[in-house]
Amino acid sequence: MRIVLFFLVEGVAALMIGFAALFVSFAPVWSAEIKPPAAFIKPGDARSGSLLLKTDEGYDDAIRLGTDVDLTVSGPTIRARVTQIFRNPTKDWVEAVYVYPLPAGGAVDTLKMVVGDRIVVGDIKERQQARVIYEQAKQNGQKAALIEQERPNIFTNSVANIGPGEAVLVQIEYQEPVQQSGNEFSLRVPMMVAPRYNPAPIVQSVDLRPDGGGWGATKSDPVPDRDRITPPVLDPAEHAPVNPTSITIRLQAGFPLGEVKSHHHAVKIENVNDATRIIKLAEGLVPADRDFELTWKPAAEKAPSVGLFREHVGDADYLLAFVTPPVVGQTEQKQPAREVIFVIDNSGSMGGTSIVQAKASLTYALGRLQPNDRFNVIRFDHTMDVLFPSAVPADSEHLGRATAFVSALQASGGTEMVPAMRAALTDRSNSDSDHVRQVVFLTDGAVGNEQQLFETIAAMRGRSRIFMVGIGSAPNSYLMTRAAELGRGAFTHIGSTDQVEERMRSLFAKLENPAVTNLSAMFSDAHADVTPAMLPDLYRDEPLVLTAKLDKLAGSVEIKGRIGDRPWLVTLPLANATEGKSLSKLWARRKIDDAEVARTMRQASPAEADKTILALALEHQLVTRLTSLVAVDKTPSRPEGEPLKLSELPLNLPAGWDFAKVFGERPQLPAAPAERRAEGDGRVQLAALKRPAVVQTPDTIKLPKTATDAELKMIAGAILLALSLLLFAFMRRQNFAH
Repeated sequence: MRIVLFFLVEGVAALMIGFAALFVSFAPVWSAEIKPPAAFIKPGDARSGSLLLKTDEGYDDAIRLGTDVDLTVSGPTIRARVTQIFRNPTKDWVEAVYVYPLPAGGAVDTLKMVVGDRIVVGDIKERQQARVIYEQAKQNGQKAALIEQERPNIFTNSVANIGPGEAVLVQIEYQEPVQQSGNEFSLRVPMMVAPRYNPAPIVQSVDLRPDGGGWGATKSDPVPDRDRITPPVLDPAEHAPVNPTSITIRLQAGFPLGEVKSHHHAVKIENVNDATRIIKLAEGLVPADRDFELTWKPAAEKAPSVGLFREHVGDADYLLAFVTPPVVGQTEQKQPAREVIFVIDNSGSMGGTSIVQAKASLTYALGRLQPNDRFNVIRFDHTMDVLFPSAVPADSEHLGRATAFVSALQASGGTEMVPAMRAALTDRSNSDSDHVRQVVFLTDGAVGNEQQLFETIAAMRGRSRIFMVGIGSAPNSYLMTRAAELGRGAFTHIGSTDQVEERMRSLFAKLENPAVTNLSAMFSDAHADVTPAMLPDLYRDEPLVLTAKLDKLAGSVEIKGRIGDRPWLVTLPLANATEGKSLSKLWARRKIDDAEVARTMRQASPAEADKTILALALEHQLVTRLTSLVAVDKTPSRPEGEPLKLSELPLNLPAGWDFAKVFGERPQLPAAPAERRAEGDGRVQLAALKRPAVVQTPDTIKLPKTATDAELKMIAGAILLALSLLLFAFMRRQNFAH
């Protein structure tokens, strides 16, 4: 009897160890930090497409959100009003928390909360003070709304004390400049926050400053706010899309309009007059699962090359100038050869249509290289492969190997972007000073450690120029624009395969033609505070966009630089400027960006940068990482003693993404682990437990696996299960021997 009992105890213990290890294997493959919402699940008897909230009593309807976006384009600027309506169909008092995107260059300055027939206007406060005000109102049972910036393009909206059956309307307004490229003007409405990969802390970095008296600090977490940028995401196989959105645009271009085009949504366009259009979504409402992009062109063959606008606020004048340098043909002097380092993101978030777009873009780019160019290719997920030991000539042999390498790539794993950027910026060709060095980086930018990437660029950029290519339906535009700015390059978006050739052709026009360098702006009579602080180099079809705060609107501004080896100069008389709207907000927003850049470049200390940002934000009433908008209804509404439940509103998966590539396969029996291997003919074969090999053996760099890899965990689980069974058999044999 004792032997049988011993067998049972030992057997159960061993099997529990094995099953525990196997259970651990079912984990997301892309990021341990981003999970589909456990609360939002669909029981068997749920209505199709319904969103349910798990409660102690079972399941109940969850908070619903609808969004209306209304934009007015007035020449060079956009005024946007985003209205979010939160409906509470539950029986509980609820606090709704929603993470949502706005344009990275937008100046958020207005918050209104509508409760019944009352309108409550928000105030700008320092971030911690605003949070205290909101929490106190929440505790008191008052309705309150709080807008906090997590990134320049990610915001959190918290709404407290929404009663059973109630609806609360929250309205946000922001200002941003119109984008221009050559003959085309555009705007982009980000409609969702894509899931972010957040690297886990592995190695502490030490920050010892000269003024610290020998003491410093360690930075152990590259994404300290990971919980605030990681909202729940619905599995499209389990739920119908949520967060319906309507969009209306009043386009007043300021010149006769030609083609007006929506690139990713069907629209209805009403012609009001030659220079005005009203654009609405053809379907009325669409799910918030991809960015909205609108472009327009002038009826004339050429777009205006100069724009000058002014606004008087307080005792200052604010100026906004657009100046597009002329396109200069190739000079008689031979253009220098280029060394181009291509970097392609093949992580899990690039699954679905994004990897198709990225591979097509890179294949097109390889075909544009000239015989006197040199190149290399780097691919990364949570590991990294460098195709050649160093840059190689762009001959048919090397291009063939690179094309086969690219065609064999598949999307999987985490997104360790910083090591790939470091590898791309490592310059091994200093002796080839006649080669212009360019880095072309293709990614969706779905990471939370943007600041780490920016600091890497600032420290290592050297003579390299960085050109960012944003891939997919919801790219991280903040990462793209700031990385290109720090890397003295440019950026472009590719949201569909239809755009690959057109957008890559435009990018290569920038790569292959001389840039406008050594730019400066000189005001003849007025004292001016100009931003950006360091005027950037301009590439083909790019306008110089500068804003300035003036003590008086007098004299002229002279802008000069060099196009290739030729001098270029243009003079703008300030008296001819046209009245503009909210230009002071755009100036302040850009000055805040300057302070952030100065901090990254170590041109200003963190304390100095924060002081500048806070002063600008409070003076111009803007939301920043240091300031928030808070609105509180004075009348308490939640009865004393009634509990308040938190509801984190989920997001859709971005259009074209593969849910399993990001969050791991849905629960099923574990399959034999296998990964891709690229053979010489470009075919993809399965090779168990091997990383991809290529025609030319690349320099392979194994990065720390901060993402949870389901395949490796399944292997570990299987091994532990096998060991436990072997241990059980061995112990059983030993007992029989006795």
